[in-house]
Amino acid sequence: MRIPFHAIWIGLSLLVMACGNSGLPASPVLPGDGSGTPTTPGATVTPRTPDASSKFALANGCFALKANTLNAHVVQSGSSYAATAAAARDAEPLFLKPTALGKYLLQARDKTLLAASGSTVTSAADGSEAADWTIDRDNAGVFTLTSASTGQSLATAANGALILAATAGAFDFVTVTGCTPFPELTDDVAGETYRGQGVDKPVIGFADVHSHISVNTSFFAGGTWWGDVFHRFGVAHALGDCEGTHGPDGRRDGNNVVTTNPSDTHDTQGWPTFVDWPQKNRLTHQGAYYKWLERAYKSGLRIITMNGTNIEALCDIGRNTNGHALDYTCDDMELAELQIAYQRDIQDYVDAQEGGPGKGWFRIVKSPQEARAVINEGKLAVVPGMEIAHIFNCDLEFMPDGSEVAGCDEAEIDRQIERIWDLGVRSLFPIHDVDSALGGAGLFNGNVINLLNFYDTKQFFKTYDCPEGGVGDTYFYEAGAIFDTAIPMTGSDPITTALIAATQGRLPTYPAGKRQCNARGLTDLGRYAIQKLMKKKIMIELDHMELSIKAEVIEMAKAQNPPYPLISVHSSFGGLTKQMVRDIMAMGGIVYPYKGNGASQVSFLQSIKPFLPSGAPLAQGYGSDINGFGNQADPRGAGSEPVRYPFTLFTGSDWGPQFAAAGIQPLTFNQSQSVEGQRKWNIDEEGFSHYGLVADFVEETRIEGGEEATTALYNSAEQYLRMWERTLAR
Repeated sequence: MRIPFHAIWIGLSLLVMACGNSGLPASPVLPGDGSGTPTTPGATVTPRTPDASSKFALANGCFALKANTLNAHVVQSGSSYAATAAAARDAEPLFLKPTALGKYLLQARDKTLLAASGSTVTSAADGSEAADWTIDRDNAGVFTLTSASTGQSLATAANGALILAATAGAFDFVTVTGCTPFPELTDDVAGETYRGQGVDKPVIGFADVHSHISVNTSFFAGGTWWGDVFHRFGVAHALGDCEGTHGPDGRRDGNNVVTTNPSDTHDTQGWPTFVDWPQKNRLTHQGAYYKWLERAYKSGLRIITMNGTNIEALCDIGRNTNGHALDYTCDDMELAELQIAYQRDIQDYVDAQEGGPGKGWFRIVKSPQEARAVINEGKLAVVPGMEIAHIFNCDLEFMPDGSEVAGCDEAEIDRQIERIWDLGVRSLFPIHDVDSALGGAGLFNGNVINLLNFYDTKQFFKTYDCPEGGVGDTYFYEAGAIFDTAIPMTGSDPITTALIAATQGRLPTYPAGKRQCNARGLTDLGRYAIQKLMKKKIMIELDHMELSIKAEVIEMAKAQNPPYPLISVHSSFGGLTKQMVRDIMAMGGIVYPYKGNGASQVSFLQSIKPFLPSGAPLAQGYGSDINGFGNQADPRGAGSEPVRYPFTLFTGSDWGPQFAAAGIQPLTFNQSQSVEGQRKWNIDEEGFSHYGLVADFVEETRIEGGEEATTALYNSAEQYLRMWERTLAR
């Protein structure tokens, strides 16, 4: 079967986004350090018990609904409800599942939901506006329930029947037993995670400094992506069947071409069986549902950077290929901002599940002192970031005469930096994947990224031979990429023929077999943007910059007083010399690996040791790139000591004395699974299928590297915070 050229193009383009110390010494006192009351060592985050003390505290509790005016409790009869039971024990036990802060689904034992239907109340089989109720509580403790779909309130008729009326009835919630829990994934953790030792003490925990967890179905990849971090009507909606997006048997899934099997199919069913997804290489499916993120957090994840992401050209190809040209925006800045706003939605949703505003474990932070306070409470500090191609609207178009048109100027850069700062962005990539008005992209995939650059800028990459061939002892990460002289193949094959037609024959030629670096350096606008970012004290990511641009930005950072820390946590994409690594770490920056499995984590740890500044503790987090169109880690392979389920963290000879000294208790992790064990994930069999397997990755790291590796991992959140503090201390 001949695949349309645009389908081949999007499939190829999806590759682009792949796109011995026992502890740290006490953190130095820097401007802006947090302050607060130290937490008792050994304390854990105690699970909450639902009650009727507020409209939020009802979350995930089992209650009888009492009609106060009738002094009777609500029972279910068929599809109707009436307040006729004198005792709460005879009432219908209702499970209250939050859809948002103060809003609930009320589920009966038969798994139906109390729902509005005209002026009456009935049973619904699934979540919808009709089943969504806003609950309020006055100072006297009286509850009212308002229908989201009708705007009317719950009341009772003279015979006790539940009805809808303009005047709200008075209700109470009485704790009972016997509910059918609302369907939900569990974190499969036996116990609770740990709190901090005080905001003035070093953090024990690890950092994921590159993720895209706020990617979801509604605003990413032009309608090719499936699955949400959460859905107000539950996991069945968030992770349900993907056929509507990927087609029957997944035949429209753009991931099929990435796997070099354009006719590939997959079982589209998600929840509850998850036959074919999530998987480590199914890049168009959600891999970071909030319960999976919670499992990772409980294993010690304490800092995570969540980058709003997009590549406008890639999104546009996907949108038009899948027939969604009018349904989705592909504007880089707009999408990144939508994803950052969605992080606030995630926070609110987690708060709703945990009993109210501020109660949840997911906390967005805007400063290292806020992060230290959050982590001290035993919660996850979330740092908003950006990784997009047209940052600050600085897109680029090359004209036929060789001139170029920039989408931004200095005034626009100033305006956008202030805008994203106000949105909470504290970390970003100035360049990503394609050339922009700021400078050239680091080359890492010769043919595919070149196609995307042409689509976006109307020009293929202009290149030079990478210094010293781009490989060898000079390099920590190899530089550049090898390009075919005809793209993507040579000869008269259908793909090349279609490409020639699309480009009107403007195909470039490159030296055969020589790694090519991008000839486009840092522009004057790029220098201006870097200087402004440093003045604003935003953390700067070096990865995706052309090799020469990395060198120039490092020199700009070294010229600051004190030197400006820089970040590389994304496998460089474009190359990184060993001297650059030394400079980054000497300035107080960080170099973490693209997240692999436990074996590769330990291997990277050994490779980074020679670059540690004298006296610096060993610390190593990772950049997961989860949801970023990058393949996740493979299993460690045959002969590896397996992860044995259940496994217990924070106990045994591979955990240094700092864990016991902080009072951190052992915590047991069962095998991650869907409801009733219909799907189980084993990291040794399938690799890193979803983000909940971070806990399993920690166990892999312990197995492979022992105490040195676990200590380095759990030092990484503290190292990140110090880097952030150094960024601000100027």
